[in-house]
This record gives sequence, structure tokens and C-alpha cells, in this order.
Amino acid sequence: MTKGLTTPEEAPKKAADRILSTASDLFYREGARAVGVDEIVARAGATKPSLYRAFESKDQLIAAYLQGQAERFWGYFQTSVDRHPDDPRAGLMAFFEDLGARAAKPGYRGCGLTNAAVEYPDRKHPGRKVAVDHKAQMRDRLRSMTKAMGARKPKKLADSLLLLIEGVYVTSQLFGDDGPAGAAKGAAEALIEAHTREGAKEAP
Repeated sequence: MTKGLTTPEEAPKKAADRILSTASDLFYREGARAVGVDEIVARAGATKPSLYRAFESKDQLIAAYLQGQAERFWGYFQTSVDRHPDDPRAGLMAFFEDLGARAAKPGYRGCGLTNAAVEYPDRKHPGRKVAVDHKAQMRDRLRSMTKAMGARKPKKLADSLLLLIEGVYVTSQLFGDDGPAGAAKGAAEALIEAHTREGAKEAP
């Protein structure tokens, strides 16, 4: 094939990539409900038929966007914890530090999956299913890490840390870079210390 030419098979894929990239940016910044199909295809330089060939419906496009958000989160998470591969406590502290830095950046809109779960209360919505599955995986990962660090009640600690993470996602949108999100790392450290130090008594 001559270099630089696009085959008929490649053209739909490139259109689908542009549509997904454009939709992902719009959905994250403005919310999925607020963005219409017409705006997406216009900005992507595509057509409605090309969108529906690739994604069947706007709901499926939302699900694809959220799947990308989930993959992006795990990329961030793994990058943080990999700095301390043999120390789950230090790995989580690195994650909270990095999360705080991201939350302070201009244009940060929290977690797209959390936002979508609020936007779409219907549990049958494809996007909500992606969001719920991701949060369940995240909860399981935190439980695994808190167990590995020797927490007396790893499930309780994991859920407490998950509440902190979700709090960062929401409060950063309300208060900006000077809000409660900046306290998340210290709060996480205190929680972990309370659940792992020797001789500590469990609260009634």
C-alpha cells in the first residue's frame, strides 16, 4: 500500500477514534447529558452515521468513554503504587499525594466515572454499569492492599480510604485547589496508622 493513503477499512476506524476522543473531552468537561450527538460529530469532523456504526447509540459511546476513564485511572494508580512495589502503605500514600496534585490542576473535574454515576441513576444504563464495575474493582484493590499492610480490619480501612478518594473527586470541584481535598493524604495516613499500629484499641 502506498504510504499516506487510507484504506476503506481504516477510514471508519479513524472516524470512530476522532468521535470517541472528542466525546471523551466534552463528556468530561461538560457532563454526558449536556452534550448532544450533533455537537460531537461536528467537532470531530464526522457524521451521525459514522458515530452509530461505531457505537450503536449515545449510551454506548458514553460507556466507551467511561471504559477509557477507568483504564486511565488504573494507569495513574499503578504508576503511583509502583514507586513502592513491596510496601502497600507507601504505595497508597504515593497515590494520595499524586491524586492531590491532579486535583489542584486547572480544569480538573474529578472522576468521570463518579460524575456519570450521579448523572445516570438507572442501574441498567451502560455507562453506569461501567462506573459501578470500576468502583467495585477499586474497592477490592484497596481491600487487598490494606490486608497486605496488616490492618486489623482491612475492609473497614479500605472503605474509609475509598470515601476519602471519592471526597477528593467531589470537593475539588466545589472548592478548587484550596479545598478539603488537600487534607486527603494526611487523613489517609492517620487512618492507616490507627488501623495498623500495635496496641491500638478498636473504636466501639
